[in-house]
Amino acid sequence: MSRQIRSCMVLALVGAALVCGQAAAQQKEPDWSKVQIKVTKVSGNIYMLEGQGGNIAASVGEDGIVIVDDQFAPLAEKIQAALKELKITDKPVRFVINTHYHGDHTGGNVPFSNVGSTLIAQDNVRKRLETGGAAGNGGSIKMDVKPAEKAALPIITFEHDVTVHLNGEDIRALHFPSGHTDGDSIIFFPKNNVVHMGDDFVRYGFPFIDVASGGSVQGMINAMEKATAQLPADVKVIPGHGAISNLDDVRAFTKMLKETSAAVQKALNEHKSLERMEQEKILAPWAKWKGDFVNEDAFIETLYNSLTGHKGEFVKHN
Repeated sequence: MSRQIRSCMVLALVGAALVCGQAAAQQKEPDWSKVQIKVTKVSGNIYMLEGQGGNIAASVGEDGIVIVDDQFAPLAEKIQAALKELKITDKPVRFVINTHYHGDHTGGNVPFSNVGSTLIAQDNVRKRLETGGAAGNGGSIKMDVKPAEKAALPIITFEHDVTVHLNGEDIRALHFPSGHTDGDSIIFFPKNNVVHMGDDFVRYGFPFIDVASGGSVQGMINAMEKATAQLPADVKVIPGHGAISNLDDVRAFTKMLKETSAAVQKALNEHKSLERMEQEKILAPWAKWKGDFVNEDAFIETLYNSLTGHKGEFVKHN
């Protein structure tokens, strides 16, 4: 698969706001009318919604609704309808917490904001939405992000953590720096023993690490290890993408990150070039993790750029 094609395929993960060129974006535009919102009860009054884009977590109760991430703008009405069909509350979505700034997790910010939902995110999420720039793995995967409109910007931001007290629960959003991006939050629902990991933990294989947006493999490893240490052994895990998981799944993912980054670091210590690492297929032992979005060469490049500090050019728009 060519790197150009691979870069465009990443659109399905990082959202319609990240484009590989107008023609590619038009070709990848989903038929929103065919997207169905699947709702799964996770625990107590916590639900997971799947559609197109990142997984949504929802706390639905007598005080109203809090959702974590909101997929894409054309799906906002379907998401609201799916929540109403639960017949738990007639109250609206009061808060939207963004786990990071990518368009497949924040694309619905505008329609939710326009009907009165309060947007919450870590400081860097607002900054990156406001300025736009380049996203990618520091090399072949590179996408342009346009500045978001005012209504898409979180109006409550935090540096380290924030707690939303709703539906009898202390919903905690904790910032874990420099993982998937520099604005990642992991969201805990302690009463219901559920956690939403955002894209610091995904189930599609090798992860997309947005090195150009301050992400790093070491930051992702640190986030998973620190979060795992704080969580109950039987916690239910909502990944940024993929099926409901448990801590064994998170540990397997973290183990892969540590082993693959160690393999690339060893090659760096031996003064091997990126091209040679790809030629030698140094990630072949972890081939089961490769996917259509991030294959072995793309992940070698990601790790190489992360470990060497090569973030790629960050372009600000006027």
